[in-house]
Amino acid sequence: MERRESVELTVLCLIYRGSQVLLQKRVKPDWQGYALPGGHVEAGESIVDAVVREMQEETGLTVFHPRLCGVKQFPIDRGRYLVFLFKTQDFQGQLRSSAEGQMVWVERARIPELHTVADFQELLSVFDRDDLTEFQYIPHHGAWDIQIR
Repeated sequence: MERRESVELTVLCLIYRGSQVLLQKRVKPDWQGYALPGGHVEAGESIVDAVVREMQEETGLTVFHPRLCGVKQFPIDRGRYLVFLFKTQDFQGQLRSSAEGQMVWVERARIPELHTVADFQELLSVFDRDDLTEFQYIPHHGAWDIQIR
């Protein structure tokens, strides 16, 4: 059994202030809707440094003390795509949007009313519950099943 595989590393961060969360209204045609800001980990970069850099690039905010909440993963050609899930309420700076999408503060209770990216509601459970740490897509008869544990 092969013990090596190709891995793509990315991060997402739930930034919150009180009852609001920071969402990005994505503009890319392949993943449209409201989502959490994030991006790729650069070669040689630590995972925590990546989330701090990506938040600065996409939101204009400097985040502090991002806490790892879990991992999202799904298969890709000859490997897997890993998303490290962070959250924080510690930040400073001036909010701005980027080429990735418009940044908006949203009342958490309003999220079900929004057009979010696929799986967003399920993904939030990993951020919210301390007993959950993994969100995984599993291929099943030509479709995808979501396993959260």
